[in-house]
Amino acid sequence: MKHNFNAGPSILPRVVFEEASRAILDFNGTGLSILEIGHRTPLFEAVLQEAVSLVKELMQLKEDKEVLFLHGGASTQFFQLPMNFLSKDTTAAYLDAGVWGSKAIKEAKLFGNVKVVASSKETQYDRIPDSYSVPDDAVYFHYTTNNTIEGTQMHAIPAVNIPLVADMSSDILSREMDFNRFDFIYAGAQKNIGAAGVNLVVANKGFLEKGNTGIPSMMEYRQHVANGSMLNTPPVFAIYVCLLTLRWLKSIGGVAAMEKINEQKASLLYNTLESLPIFHLPVAPQDRSLMNAVFTMKDPDLEASFLQACKEEGMVGVKGHRSVGGFRISLYNALPLSSVETLTTLMKHFASKHG
Repeated sequence: MKHNFNAGPSILPRVVFEEASRAILDFNGTGLSILEIGHRTPLFEAVLQEAVSLVKELMQLKEDKEVLFLHGGASTQFFQLPMNFLSKDTTAAYLDAGVWGSKAIKEAKLFGNVKVVASSKETQYDRIPDSYSVPDDAVYFHYTTNNTIEGTQMHAIPAVNIPLVADMSSDILSREMDFNRFDFIYAGAQKNIGAAGVNLVVANKGFLEKGNTGIPSMMEYRQHVANGSMLNTPPVFAIYVCLLTLRWLKSIGGVAAMEKINEQKASLLYNTLESLPIFHLPVAPQDRSLMNAVFTMKDPDLEASFLQACKEEGMVGVKGHRSVGGFRISLYNALPLSSVETLTTLMKHFASKHG
């Protein structure tokens, strides 16, 4: 048995794989593959409409929100967002709490002024910055809710007086929160809600109306809204996998039930790591992520042995990101508690042998 701790593309529910594989051969008894149906036919329109409906239901969105499924991942949104809402004579505010936030800042600077309200870069992003102020004249405030590389997570929604924008790529629908407080949300699907190749966007209608004109049609959000996420051929199969994953999430009790499971997984893993002196947790406890737990070994010479032990037990995706080293365990929605239990048992055994 494999235990998939990959940071993305990552584990998906077994039922999603089974249904998607059937649809590749025969979609809903039509005799056609999901890979070959027309995107403007009632067959796919029903898929897209149900996916949008499930997003609205699971996030408990109000009527003033638009839901889009767009090409590309979060990295496309790093520049598409400021292209739509920033200009040379305006300023956007950003929080720099990790690599992905810093990449978003770099792209935004191509279109206008950027005010970095706070950064934890000097401490290797081991915590979420606090005690910062957001200027009221900025066109929006952008932050990353969960930092996959550094293993930090924002556990509270910032209170600001300007439009609030969030990159939720690695913790979307993993915990309860008031999604209606955000004017713009984007999330690459390949961690919690589907396969790589599609990006979920949830935007406030009023905020969209403030967008820039005179930009390429494919980059303008209002054009995508007007065309129901079908301005051009959408990523049909990736959206279908999202639909199946959203159905699964609803079937287990929705976001509230998912949050309880995720808290249980994270608590077991962090408590185990804290109890074993051979491991080191670099992230400030109050900012630890429920999605990506990062840690190192106090004796670096043991790292190769630990990775080998994980490999022998069928555990994949354990090695940390190349930019920070160490180890990273991703605890996304579809990861079963049993995988974490197997991992923590291995950790205890390894510590007793080498501690």
